Amino acid sequence: MTETGFPDDVTIIPVTVGHVVPLEPEYDDDESREDRSHLLPRERARRALSNVLPEAETPVVGPESEGAAERGLVAAPRLARHVFRLSDGHEVGVTVSGRGVPLVMVHGFTAEGFLYAQTLSRLVSMGFKVVAIDTANHGSTQGLPSGGANFGEYARLLGRALDELGIEQAFFVGHSMGGRVITQLCATEPERAIGVILIDAIVGDAWDRLVNLGRLFPPAMAGVVVLLALDAMTTPPVLKNPEQAVKLGRLLAPTLVGHAVRPWRLLGPAVSILRSRGSRWMLQRLAQEEIPVVAVHGTRDFAVPLQTAKDAARQAKGQFVVIDGANHCWPLRDPETLPAIVSDLLHGTLGEAYRQVVRDRGLEPDLARLDEVERAFYAPDAPIRDMTPALEFAPLAARRRRPAYDYDIKPALP
Repeated sequence: MTETGFPDDVTIIPVTVGHVVPLEPEYDDDESREDRSHLLPRERARRALSNVLPEAETPVVGPESEGAAERGLVAAPRLARHVFRLSDGHEVGVTVSGRGVPLVMVHGFTAEGFLYAQTLSRLVSMGFKVVAIDTANHGSTQGLPSGGANFGEYARLLGRALDELGIEQAFFVGHSMGGRVITQLCATEPERAIGVILIDAIVGDAWDRLVNLGRLFPPAMAGVVVLLALDAMTTPPVLKNPEQAVKLGRLLAPTLVGHAVRPWRLLGPAVSILRSRGSRWMLQRLAQEEIPVVAVHGTRDFAVPLQTAKDAARQAKGQFVVIDGANHCWPLRDPETLPAIVSDLLHGTLGEAYRQVVRDRGLEPDLARLDEVERAFYAPDAPIRDMTPALEFAPLAARRRRPAYDYDIKPALP
């Protein structure tokens, strides 16, 4: 047993909680990304964060699962689910965990924030306060009074929720429909965004052309809906990883039951997708505001074309990440790949944005403790602080696993 009371082969992930001694970055100047490819995502995250926040004297244990099993026990942080009531009475579903710079995640069509619990827990160990917000008519969030037939209303609701939660600035991560919502919010209110990660998002010229075609020939969009349904049904890796399939099935079950009982809730979001207007101006606005953007996309996403992400990255002057063999719902299928990508991105523009926003709050990135980051980014009376559970990790019987997908991070597109 270690001094912390965990087994000898447990994986210890440092998180800044008290007095710290700054550490030098552990990467050698000559060490390439290929040389680091053998590292587990948690190790890459730990190394990446040595350039952003130093390690601490008191460690906690980080979570892992999916992919090829590795040596070492793992643990998971507590995630708290809330129904947050806005000042006008509108109820919004919120899942939160961790301490540090806020990272807001918005789910895709038919999903809800808590479905991404496995991925969220891994991002917590990277020094983020992860906040997953259910969009209107999904999860625990009420529908919009107007019926929610356009994305502008979804973006405004998200902005109101963030304001009343006490989150002024954040990294934004959006999957599928959620990518469109965060793009619209950050384009209209760019001061909110530190960085934006679009995951198989429905933004970009290729998607806009598909929607325009659907207006002229409705069966085209009906085909997209069928492909999305087939993608969702084949997401649990039943044959490759039955254990992960069972975990995902448990998360999916309440969501599927909710849709079966109240299928009409999805009508508004579906109409908003069908009626969505051009997204080029949004992406160009992000580029004008010099907001770091990363478009991540699977090569086997047959519902939303890969060209969509290429277009989005080019318009936003951002990076483009290709996930080899990944379907549309790959973040649910494998919760390891996204954290691994984020850990690598912290060595580039996202890491620079992280460090700059910490400096803007009057802190030194190489010395700031998580409690100081909390005070700098959230007002003392911010509801999100009270809603966040204590940073505690529950030991699990699961083993460490590598990302199930290979990926390639490409430079900013011209």
